[in-house]
Amino acid sequence: MPSVSSLFWAAYPLLLIAFIYQIGLPNFIVQPITESNTFNTVWKLFATTHCYASVATLKSDLPQAQCFSVSNGKFTRVFRDEVSEGIQKLERPRTGHVIPGLWDGHGHLVQYGELLDSVDLFGADSMQEVQQRLIEYKKGRPEAGTKKQWLRGVGWDQANFNGNWPVADDLEVDSSFKDLYVMLDRVDVHCIWVSESVLSLLPKDIDDIPGGEIPARGVFCDNAMDVVLEHYEKPSKEQKTTFVKNAMLELNKLGIVGMHDAGVTPNELRLYEELSETSDWNVRVNAMVECDVRNTFCPDAVKQVVTLDGKFQVRSVKLFGDGALGSWGSAMIEPYTDKSSSSGSLLVNASTLSSLTLDWAKEGYQVNIHAIGDLANRHAIDAFEAALKELCPDGNLRKCQDKHRFRIEHAQIIHPDDQRRMADLGIIPSIQPTHATSDMGYAESRLGVNRTKTEAYRMRSLLPLRPVLGSDFPVEPPNILEGIYAAMTRRSPRTGLDPSGGKAGWYPEETISLTEALKGFTLNPAYGAHLEGKAGVIDVGAYADWVVLDEPLESMDIEALLTATVRETWVGGKRVYKRA
Repeated sequence: MPSVSSLFWAAYPLLLIAFIYQIGLPNFIVQPITESNTFNTVWKLFATTHCYASVATLKSDLPQAQCFSVSNGKFTRVFRDEVSEGIQKLERPRTGHVIPGLWDGHGHLVQYGELLDSVDLFGADSMQEVQQRLIEYKKGRPEAGTKKQWLRGVGWDQANFNGNWPVADDLEVDSSFKDLYVMLDRVDVHCIWVSESVLSLLPKDIDDIPGGEIPARGVFCDNAMDVVLEHYEKPSKEQKTTFVKNAMLELNKLGIVGMHDAGVTPNELRLYEELSETSDWNVRVNAMVECDVRNTFCPDAVKQVVTLDGKFQVRSVKLFGDGALGSWGSAMIEPYTDKSSSSGSLLVNASTLSSLTLDWAKEGYQVNIHAIGDLANRHAIDAFEAALKELCPDGNLRKCQDKHRFRIEHAQIIHPDDQRRMADLGIIPSIQPTHATSDMGYAESRLGVNRTKTEAYRMRSLLPLRPVLGSDFPVEPPNILEGIYAAMTRRSPRTGLDPSGGKAGWYPEETISLTEALKGFTLNPAYGAHLEGKAGVIDVGAYADWVVLDEPLESMDIEALLTATVRETWVGGKRVYKRA
């Protein structure tokens, strides 16, 4: 029987390879090792090499390749040409065209999984259609609508009800709905619409709620939603587990290998950590802490996590500056053009936002602030600037920001003065291209022509800041090819048209190129999560995540993006999806 020492030395080269890639050594250390004869001999024995018709690496010194090798869940070699004989290959030659695994820079995993088992109201263009979808959903679901399991849905928009807010009575679709507990999220999830049975649980007189609004009987927006949610029976751990698994399956089908989960509660974080150790966890998650009470400081309830395999990390926090534009909830410097009595709602005052930003940053967390209106964006930039001055008293705020990487989630309407301040400080914008194309039909009426032209839905203007692109799923579909289309055309992925019904695009000067859009869903999310060199690229030492398409992205007709589908998705060198 071999001795322990002989077994160790026999396995030593393999252990060395695993160690090198697991700890993520920089390339100037890795490269001399990987080019040695000893490494090459061992690598041929243990690495698996994949060859394709083309490989777009997004690696600056080798943008195009044909093959790469994978070991221990990471890329170990990248080859410009097809490799020589004597190397283990999965299949040779391979068809298909590879890009790095895609990342959604802003989404909501549990909520997306819940949507998959809820009433989908997106695109319902009348009250009658909403009611019909509720009836269809309820068939075969006797448990939906009980006090223990409310009937849930998302996607309604009062703009489709002739501009009138819905009311609780509208949910009494027929006699079978009379006593049901129903709660439906608005398209932007900043308002909820509930039934009379839900209203019966609430106090008869509700005082004014700072940062909240009740625009109609049965509708609660922003902070006012808390009045209802304290009576809502939250999904169980088992239900949330199902939501997460179902959501990840759907995301893998779209080529998504990673996402930034924009607001995860302490209990959900504990569930994520547990699930991330299972084989079903096939999407890398960069989770942002959201305290049980929004806009508070709860470091004792959470902990920072970075798993060895890179599947799950917690090192950032989500704060909320304001509401959403569609419900007149985004906080504006000047009143809305189509509602001069309102300037929107701040969900937290400026001084509290600044103190929270500094407190979380001192605890070692990256701070990400939801800000849509120009006033909320100004307060976010103020908070970041104040924190940077405190954290780095030497005065080099740009260098300090490169360490802390503060982000504005949505960065949707920003005053020109504040756009310049963002550029000076290097604040990262997290942008959802399909928000622009979904909102373009009413944004100008809300904001006026000048404010829209100079402030709203910037993309090209913010490119130097390496914008993180996403979808905000389930608010928008998580289809990144649709996001790339919206970014490149400023036209709706649903219709292919701009608000005028043409093809010029909505404020086309803010379009970005294919390469810039692809970076927004790969390299930039990696930087925005402190994962540069590890995610969003096909390079030595990076996670072995890639997507196979039928043809190269750069050769596709732009309209073909709307019908293209993913052939395969790989995470950590493991195929997690193959198109039937």
